[in-house]
Amino acid sequence: MLRIAPAITRFSPASLTQRVPASVLMMLLAILLLAWSQTSLARGLPDFTGLVEENADAVVNISTTSAASAGNTRFHGLPFDERQLDQLPEFFQEFFRGPQSPFGGAPGSSQPRRSMGSGFIVSADGYVLTNNHVVEGADEIIVRLNDRRELPATLVGTDPRSDMAVLKLENGDDLPVVKTGRSKDLKVGEWVFAIGSPFGFDYTVTAGIVSALGRSLPSENYVPFIQTDVAINPGNSGGPLFNLDGEVIGINSQIYTRSGGFMGVSFAIPIDDAMSVFRQIRDKGSVSRGWLGVLIQEVNRDLAESFGLKRPRGALIAEVMDGSPAQAGGLQSGDIVLEYDGEDIHLSSDLPPMVGRTPVGESARLTVLRSGKEITLDVEIGQLPDERGAQQAAPSSGSSSTAPLGLTVEPLAPDLADSIGVSGGVVVTGVGKGPAYNAGIRPRDVITEINRKAVSSVEDFRKVVRTLPEGRAVSVRVVRQGRAIYLVMKP
Repeated sequence: MLRIAPAITRFSPASLTQRVPASVLMMLLAILLLAWSQTSLARGLPDFTGLVEENADAVVNISTTSAASAGNTRFHGLPFDERQLDQLPEFFQEFFRGPQSPFGGAPGSSQPRRSMGSGFIVSADGYVLTNNHVVEGADEIIVRLNDRRELPATLVGTDPRSDMAVLKLENGDDLPVVKTGRSKDLKVGEWVFAIGSPFGFDYTVTAGIVSALGRSLPSENYVPFIQTDVAINPGNSGGPLFNLDGEVIGINSQIYTRSGGFMGVSFAIPIDDAMSVFRQIRDKGSVSRGWLGVLIQEVNRDLAESFGLKRPRGALIAEVMDGSPAQAGGLQSGDIVLEYDGEDIHLSSDLPPMVGRTPVGESARLTVLRSGKEITLDVEIGQLPDERGAQQAAPSSGSSSTAPLGLTVEPLAPDLADSIGVSGGVVVTGVGKGPAYNAGIRPRDVITEINRKAVSSVEDFRKVVRTLPEGRAVSVRVVRQGRAIYLVMKP
């Protein structure tokens, strides 16, 4: 019997390179590396499926109905005019203007005005949080749950300053609720996701990262907004922003947009602030915030130099209001607040939220820079008034005096001094090209201080100007339309 022994060949990289061209080996290696990198990348990305399943039941869609108003319509809780609707894709234009539109048809329509937004349930007995602008002016509020139940809701209270509203479901019992986290533990760069109803598409999930913290917006400086790149559009308003632990850490509230849609910049109300507002509205029907009674401005590089700071930081007090807690606590215009209750003030926008969160009647310890030295003051925080009117400055008359800064000034009339609340100063009647114009000083400004020296009269003004250091930044305090600001001038 013939036996054939099998051939045994030992493998070695050298033998492989002899049989397979090097170019093919390189291609195979590249494919393996690409597959490995994609697998690793996929393992590093968060999986939102379980988190969405756990939390979707506590997210709600909010629809409101109110009397018709001419000129505009409510589009998911946001006012839109014809030009803004024209900027939307044709599909959405037909949807919102058509006779079947859930938003009351075109602007100027006599149909009832409708709006839609989002919200979430925070207690099993039916308390719901959303944005004030979603339910503002509503005659009827209907909350639709994930199981398609529709429950009527009553408005418990609102806080326009933070754009928050609290609703109570009338027939709710043992409802699903969200878990709330702590927004102060957030870090820039961490993953977050939102659930809401953009453009009426219920329970849409979008994700992104925290882009920045403590953003101050022109519309409200008592809320340190969370900035994200989560896709938020009209209809997401009032919906929750979650972290990867499935906890609500913010309420989606605003977007920066030039088109009416998402442009990569979204803002959410921190849940720490939102829950404080909720508890106050639930327990006493209104919201109170701490108040210091100062007008502040940012400290830029030139102001920092003029006040003797090594780098820009803190909040510069431009004006202390009469009868305010700040005045009672010894704060003065020209002080720079560096710390509030042990927390550093990096930007002027850091201060208002800190003051607002302080309980009324409690004392706060402030570290301020005054005349180049750090001092500590204890100030009892008051309650923020609802409204404060701005005083307007009036033109002055009298003899003029010209100074070598390109300025023409006049004595301050007593009636004008009383109307803007100052005891002395000079009125700017003309500004030519020069250091004053470059600093931003304009006619009708009232100059009360230059280079930290008080200016009470034209003669004071002349004396101070003669002693100004050449080529170095100096501060100038002016009162403009009843509000004090500091400018920087380089003689």
